[in-house]
Amino acid sequence: MANPALSNSPAFRNNAPASAADLEQLYERPSATPSEMNRMTYEDTAVKTVVLFAVLLATSAVGWFVPGLAIVGALIGFVLAMVNTFKRQPSVPLIVGYAAFEGLFIGGITAIFERAYPGVAIQAVLATFVTVGVTLALFASGKVRASARATKIFLIAIVGYLVFRLVELGIMLFSGSQSAFGISSDVKLFGFLPLGVAVGAFAVLLAAYSLVLDFDQIQQGVRRGIPAKYGWVAGFGLMVTIVWLYVEFLRIFAIMSRR
Repeated sequence: MANPALSNSPAFRNNAPASAADLEQLYERPSATPSEMNRMTYEDTAVKTVVLFAVLLATSAVGWFVPGLAIVGALIGFVLAMVNTFKRQPSVPLIVGYAAFEGLFIGGITAIFERAYPGVAIQAVLATFVTVGVTLALFASGKVRASARATKIFLIAIVGYLVFRLVELGIMLFSGSQSAFGISSDVKLFGFLPLGVAVGAFAVLLAAYSLVLDFDQIQQGVRRGIPAKYGWVAGFGLMVTIVWLYVEFLRIFAIMSRR
């Protein structure tokens, strides 16, 4: 079957032999850019990520004034996170929906913590920005890279962390504990450091490496020229990690303020 693009080119126009000038013009044409080929680029991925965070910030304002919506945002956000994680093809409405409901959760929980412990919200925001910025700078400079061995350790550590949190939640529910941060916040290491702070610091390290994995996936996606729609998946992954990082910082500063 004839290729229309070739048939309409100067080299084949009117079935006439191509001149040297025509051939030279064809070879000198610039190659199509990744964006023109609808391939994933850093710029396009950054725009998609900013759009998702804009949605999150908009709904977090609602959650701030109506903290009761935090539980709704957390439950629906978790369901959408699972759906988006295991979905083969990215769905923009579902990803944007996750950002919207996660914003309700973030706004609500931030309002609750800020009213109980004034000042923790700005501390958590600054700590999150600094951590993301430092991690991105180290990754861009090549000083930090994802490796197969480190990723295996990360997966083992994160499973252990999740099991710890589930066990802690179960103990709280069945023991009737009134602690808002889990029983680990009442246990002291070395007689002065709350275990909850140590566990939170460990979680921050896990989240920081998760950021490295997110950046690495974006880099690999751009290098391989995968379809641009996967930029939404990359933005979703970054949002999940950054939200996790923020919540851990919020918990750490709240525990320290309680002291």
